[in-house]
Amino acid sequence: MTETVNLPDGVVTDNVGLAVLTTLKNYGIDTIFGIPGTHNLEFYRHLEPLGIRAVTARHEQGAGYAADGWSHQSGKPGVVITTSGPGLLNALSSAATAFCESRPMIVLAPGVPLGSEFADVGLLHETKDTLGAAAAVVEWARRVSTPEEAIAAVHDAFELFATGRPRPVYIEIPLNVLEGPGPVGEGLLAAREFSAPTAAGRESIQAAVNVLAEAKSPVILAGGGSIPAGDHLRELAEFLDAPVITTLNGKGAIPESHPLALGSALRFQSAHEVVNNADVVLAIGTKIAEVEMWWGQLEPKGKLIRVDLLESQINKNLEADLGIVGSSASVVPALVQSLTETGADEQRNTPGEERVKKALAEFATEGETFAPDLTAVAKAVAAGVPDNVVISGDSSQICYFGTSTNIPVESAKSFLYMATYATLGYGLPAAIGAKIASPERPVVSVLGDGALMFSVQEFATAVEQGVDIVVVVVDNGGYREIEQNEADRGIPPIGVRLTQPNWPALAEAFGGTGHALADAAELPTLVARAVADGGVQLIHVPLALFQ
Repeated sequence: MTETVNLPDGVVTDNVGLAVLTTLKNYGIDTIFGIPGTHNLEFYRHLEPLGIRAVTARHEQGAGYAADGWSHQSGKPGVVITTSGPGLLNALSSAATAFCESRPMIVLAPGVPLGSEFADVGLLHETKDTLGAAAAVVEWARRVSTPEEAIAAVHDAFELFATGRPRPVYIEIPLNVLEGPGPVGEGLLAAREFSAPTAAGRESIQAAVNVLAEAKSPVILAGGGSIPAGDHLRELAEFLDAPVITTLNGKGAIPESHPLALGSALRFQSAHEVVNNADVVLAIGTKIAEVEMWWGQLEPKGKLIRVDLLESQINKNLEADLGIVGSSASVVPALVQSLTETGADEQRNTPGEERVKKALAEFATEGETFAPDLTAVAKAVAAGVPDNVVISGDSSQICYFGTSTNIPVESAKSFLYMATYATLGYGLPAAIGAKIASPERPVVSVLGDGALMFSVQEFATAVEQGVDIVVVVVDNGGYREIEQNEADRGIPPIGVRLTQPNWPALAEAFGGTGHALADAAELPTLVARAVADGGVQLIHVPLALFQ
């Protein structure tokens, strides 16, 4: 992750902006996302000399979401550089998303000069309390006052990402610090090595092994915090003969083609039954939050073992019978090793694969009954994409009724979504960032028409960056879910039936290629062709074709 950067010849070294960016480069950051502005140019001055790619979004929220997509694929924290005041505030929705989904991000911005805090004198971009605004949605927000404090803040951010729960941070550098001289020794800029999170205690591991060894029908519930376990999660599932059901952030924790994989199906009532009827539920790295519990909270009849990096999470939303505090990267292999040593691999009451086949059939029936049109669209898209595809989604019905369960993925870095914060406008910029980080993988964004309009301007970013992405926009004429909510409350349709642009023409106006689907049967072929052709491709899918 780390590297040593030699300061470029001909570049003034006595500069805080250079010191901060050199430190980031030493940690392996080679791409930043943002928009240059009057106040942040001492950051932008040094990007090219340092070999850092600058991706200019068309809105700071898009920059943040692109940084999140890039981080998801690269494994490094996303870095967002905004200008002061409104630029920062525009980016905070993306920072809040990263907080809710536990994703690493650094937001860098200039602030009012030292001595001008709360002055209310009409400075350009003057904002009452940017630090307070940022602090409301990030893990920590820090306004520095010296060059040394600026560099220390960068190191502290990477220490958080390496040893704690990875969440966004905000670093504000006053203009007269950022633009002034900053004598910082090169030694202070070097990347640091951080110790791994504290390993779980041997006693808690053994207590869990004792329970799991006796389990006859166990189930693993894998959240986003299970991803660091890597292939050890599959090994554990196979040893226990345990079906694995994931949250949306945990999607792909084991390949969804695996015979023990149930996919990210918690929204189904039948999925709740699978979990509730297990004699042991092993929940790894998940809050077990309400956003995916459409049928109320889980009610396991058996014992619940929870694994989480933070002790404060062990009993969140659902009390555990046994808690293990530690990273899944160390806990899961420790469980595998200890279980192997016990030799506890006796026959389960009902073989895991048999339970999976039964459950998947129930999921399919439930999906077809609940949202047949959206299920059909998602399956058609799935038929047209390659196995190594990266899918991005938005808080749209097509995502949580369709793509989340009907487009299987084979690895953990294959599904970009934000289940908790659920903003609109995420999918397109996240796809751009993902493609920049993983140019060898096809990237397809499946979005609702309402969601896409929140970030449609980022088509210009995609074309400008030369990325190959496919955007499938599923058009139901506006905010259909909200219209349904209104109807449920006896409210007539208000503000939900939206005028639609000519979607293919809009894509072409930005320099992309647009397609209008006229026959539902042609969608798999059209998706496959768009992926193969490259460039920025948009496919307009009227949902009425699937009804």
